[in-house]
Amino acid sequence: MEDYNKIIESLGVKFIKSRNIRILQPIRIKNFYDVENTLLILYNGEVSFGEEAVHAEVGDMLFIPGGKMLSITYGNADKPKAISNEEFMTHRESYFEYNLEPSRIGQMENSFGMVAFEAKVFDSVNFFTSLDIPPFLIKRDDKLAHMLAEILKEDMTDILGKGRVIKIKTEEIVIEIIRYIIKNRLFVEQLATNSTYFKDPRLIDIFAYIKDNIGGDLSNKVLANVANVSEDYVGQYFKMLTGINPQDYIEYQRMEAAVGLLRTSKKSIRAIGADVGYKDTAYFCRRFKMMFGIPAGKMRRRESLMNL
Repeated sequence: MEDYNKIIESLGVKFIKSRNIRILQPIRIKNFYDVENTLLILYNGEVSFGEEAVHAEVGDMLFIPGGKMLSITYGNADKPKAISNEEFMTHRESYFEYNLEPSRIGQMENSFGMVAFEAKVFDSVNFFTSLDIPPFLIKRDDKLAHMLAEILKEDMTDILGKGRVIKIKTEEIVIEIIRYIIKNRLFVEQLATNSTYFKDPRLIDIFAYIKDNIGGDLSNKVLANVANVSEDYVGQYFKMLTGINPQDYIEYQRMEAAVGLLRTSKKSIRAIGADVGYKDTAYFCRRFKMMFGIPAGKMRRRESLMNL
């Protein structure tokens, strides 16, 4: 338990967004993907996910770790419109209606609430992504449901201290999800592995260096110097502890940084690609679409629409 407490203490939690949504028509997104963690609560209607179309009951919550691609159906699963993630991101307003009235939370037909957030160990590693766990259901949990509803209400208002309240409640949500995983003995092996490798100072140095130099040279030769191991060994060492090779991890971090820049800056796609380490803009755009199922320019448009 002490190891888990150390991980929780090292977590940097950041609220990204919350939404209360009414489903306008049944859809199945074949390749849904996002970099952020998402906690969704079903208030009314139907939601199912995965190849086996696991159904959420009203009051259940679906947790989707960032970086996990899945099939998800909103609305009646018998005759949904099958669409790609790109179609969904580009024409989201055709499928979803956003509620901005706190009194209507949980009261609309075919509706759900959601909150998206980051949870990073040492401000560099996505904790839930690093566990490599699949999306899963949290069966009726009144405490979590109340926290999510409070975030929705705060986010819909413009009152003193709302940002601080949302930050605190988002941190509480992250802790409750981890508690749920441990209490129900989910993903025991992954948790045990993580609690071990997050204590390795050489690996922590590599994580920190990648974060601080995301646009620079992050070859295995450079990482080997950071960790003070041989160039031939650093890839094996990194994969042994994390389960992935360092260059795959670096690409994910670069793409995550690119999404952040698309959301928060007005830089050109070329400049953003260069900032996160891609000298070839065309290659950056190909890799971006391959990872997210949507071009970088449309991702920016999506974020603009969501923030109106």
